[in-house]
Amino acid sequence: MRHIKPARRALTALLATTLLAGGVLLGQTATAAPAAAGTITCNISKLRADAHKERDRAAQLKRLGATTEARKALARADALERRARQCADADNNSKPPLWK
Repeated sequence: MRHIKPARRALTALLATTLLAGGVLLGQTATAAPAAAGTITCNISKLRADAHKERDRAAQLKRLGATTEARKALARADALERRARQCADADNNSKPPLWK
């Protein structure tokens, strides 16, 4: 009978720990906001204007001989153009909800 007592204590401790951890996880998932809940808005014309300014800046840097900075500015301009294209595609391809 003596060897059953430690096993019973270990099982109860394991059960209590599991229930506690499960309750914490359940509480976190119930209160956490979904990732897609926030709406993202982008100003496509501003993104394109910023990309144009970056391209002008890159051209000026290239004329001055700062090729590394010019490449970085061109990369930023490409990223801004890509983001503007993604926003435009999202606006064009999004479907309205079924209830509207």
